[in-house]
Order: sequence, then structure tokens, then C-alpha cells
Amino acid sequence: MNATPTLAKTLKLHQVVFMGLAWMTPMIYFTVYGVASQAAGGMLAAAYVTAFIAIFFTAYSYSQMVKAFPISGSAYIYTKKAVHPIAGYLVGWALLLDYIFSPIIAILTFGIFMNTEFPSIPVFVWIILMNIILAVVNIIGIKSAARVSGLSVLFQIAFIILFCILVAKDILTGQTDSNSLFTSAPFFNDQLSVGGVLSGAALICFCFLGFDAVTTMAEETIKAKKTIPKAIYLIVSIAVVMYVAISYLSQIAYPHFTFSNPDNAAYSLVQLVGGNLLSSTFIMVLIVATFTQGVSSVTSVSRFLYALGRESVLPKKLFTTIHPKYKTPVANIMFVSVISLSAVFINLDSAVLFVSFGALTAFTFVNLSVIFHYYIKQKRRSPKETFIYLIFPLIGAAFIGWLLTLLDKTTLTIGMIWVAVGFAYLIVKTKWEGARNKRFAIPEIKQDKNYVR
Repeated sequence: MNATPTLAKTLKLHQVVFMGLAWMTPMIYFTVYGVASQAAGGMLAAAYVTAFIAIFFTAYSYSQMVKAFPISGSAYIYTKKAVHPIAGYLVGWALLLDYIFSPIIAILTFGIFMNTEFPSIPVFVWIILMNIILAVVNIIGIKSAARVSGLSVLFQIAFIILFCILVAKDILTGQTDSNSLFTSAPFFNDQLSVGGVLSGAALICFCFLGFDAVTTMAEETIKAKKTIPKAIYLIVSIAVVMYVAISYLSQIAYPHFTFSNPDNAAYSLVQLVGGNLLSSTFIMVLIVATFTQGVSSVTSVSRFLYALGRESVLPKKLFTTIHPKYKTPVANIMFVSVISLSAVFINLDSAVLFVSFGALTAFTFVNLSVIFHYYIKQKRRSPKETFIYLIFPLIGAAFIGWLLTLLDKTTLTIGMIWVAVGFAYLIVKTKWEGARNKRFAIPEIKQDKNYVR
């Protein structure tokens, strides 16, 4: 009898890092530049440092939880195992918004960019084409997705380095308002507004999303307990260095740079730095970056659906099927592709808000999971352990929870409605399973003996 196909452990550290950075998309700095600059009162460098501090606590919590549970499922599994099965279920349900809408954002953005370059071809044509390509790349295998992601990330980092070099050159040659590369003005000056910096940080936390997605690949990563935590720290560190470097240099060189439309402010900035040649390259790099973000997003959501199917949160027979040759969850990938066709009619702003609600909810509970798992259940309470398993994650939970409350009322309302629908689904499913088994049972809390602990 042939064994049931399972996910193959093939990913190494550099591949996981590239997948995470591809999901994060370093070029997203330019996508949100205008809006973020307005929110932060022009103090983007300070806002990015503040956002990094908030994200660092959560990244630490993810690294601790993946050591405890190196399996697919991310925040859902961590909350279920550490806090409570029903809490885990509701967090997983909220996290679905993050993972399902992430490919939609990538696909829609790709369609918009391509339509800008080729106006004669409708957006929906690019959306359908993108869907097909993403499905094929992901079905062929996780290593092919990692290779594509790696090339894209290198391409993006190369552009960012080129941009920084050109700005630094202008500063040193006296072509800007400053001729010194070293100043504290981007972090502290007379115009500094603490409220503005915090508002900007709340918005640009979105730019760091991606480090968490690599936890869904734990079962396909070699030595996941060591590799995934290292990857998380590397992803966050690389991101903050790039974001702060661009912000720092831009603020020094062009402290009085203004724009009328925040949506294309970055394009105007790039033109100011490098003219039409650099701006054309900028558009090309953005298109490539958006494509590979889609590749990584589909990879992550298909693995998350696999975890939910294995837990019987979703129909197990459908969502746990692994292709015998490619070792990938083909049914999940096709399901995501069908859902992603909604990019034809959905609004980009709405999709981004859904992602933010799901991500911040998950981040809050991952921080709490560290406390429940290590400090409460395992009673690891020495002075050092109290700091790393109680105080550190508690700061992270409070910070991220506060950012969650800063989302607009409409987003919070829709998010809570989504969670309520998930709870109703849980009740109906529980009653149905209870009637079938002639006993009250919640299938989501069953233990899987095959889990790696």
C-alpha cells in the first residue's frame, strides 16, 4: 500500500527568507509612501523605527511559538494549543481574512500596473492571466516558488540600493538642501509630533507583514525549529534597514518635498531622484514585485488551508489532499485561484483593511500564546524567563492590540461580523457532528497524533 502523500521538507534558510521577503514585498515602501508620509507628518524614519519596535516583540513571539509547534497553521495552531481550542479557531477564522485577501491584493495591484502600461488591455484580462500563472507556479512545487521569489527579492533590493546611492550622491555633491549624510533631523526636530509618528507607525506596520507567513511553511522547512526563527529575525531586520535607509536619506535630501496626490507620491520622488529612466525602472520593478508577492501569498494561504483542513475546521477530504508527484496541496491552490478572481470587482482599499484586521488580531494572540504556553502552562518563571515569556510578549500584545483599535470603525465592524459568522459556523458544525456521533463534540479540538512537537 502506498503511503499518503505529505508535504516535503526541502526549504533551506535562504529560501524561507526570500519567501518571506517576497510576501512582504520590499517595494511596498514606495506603494504606501505618500499616505504614510502624511500620517507621520513627514517623519517617516522615526515612524519606521517605532513600527519596527512594535513588530520586533511580535516577531520574537512567533519565533518562540514555532519552536514549540513547528507545524503549519501559524497563529491558529499557536492559540489553539496554548490558549484554548475555540480561541484558536476564532483567531484562525480571523486570520483567513489576512491570508485569503493577500493574493487578491497582489493580483489586483498587478492588473492595475499592467493596465497603466498597456491601457488597451482591460484590467480583468491581467487578473485572469495572473491567477493562472500563480496557480501553475505553486502547483509545480514549493522550490519553484522559492526560486521565483528569490529572484524578485534580489531585483527589489537592487533597486532600493540604487535609489539610496543616487540620493546619497546628490547629498554629497551639494545638489540637495543638505551636504551631510549624518544628522539626527530625520528622527528629532522642531516639527516632531509624537502623535503623528505613532499614527504613521500604525499604518506602516502593514509593510512588515510577511515574517509571520513563513511559519505556515514549517512542515516544508529543514530543521524548522531552528530555521524558521532565524528566518523571522532576518526578514524583519532586512526590512527595517531598507525602510529606514530610504526614509533617512530622502528626508535629508528633500526635507521640503511635497506632493498633491499621495497615491503617486513615490513616483514623483523617484522622478526627482533619477528622472524618467529611474521612474521607468521603478514601474517595472513594482510589477515584478507584485507578481512574486502573489506567488508567495498563494503558497502561504494554501498551506494555511491545509492546516485548517487537517484540523477539520474546513472539510478535511478536500483541503488535505497532497499531489503525489508535486507534493503540493493542489486543491487548495485551485480554491485560492477561484476566490482570487474576485479581484475583478473588489476594491483595493477594502482588501487591504481586511488583511490588516486579520493580521493584527493574529499578532495579538500570538503574543498572548507565549505567555499561556511558557509562563502559565510550563511554569517557566525564573527572573529571566519572566522577562522573556511574560513581560516581553505582554508588551507586544499591548502594542499590537492598541494598533488594532486604531483601524476605522467600518473595518472593525466588518471584521467582528466575520468572526461572528465563524462562531456561528462552529456552533452549527459542532451540533451536526454531535448528532452524527450521538455526543457533543467539537472536531476542531481533536488531537492529531502525527503532529510534530
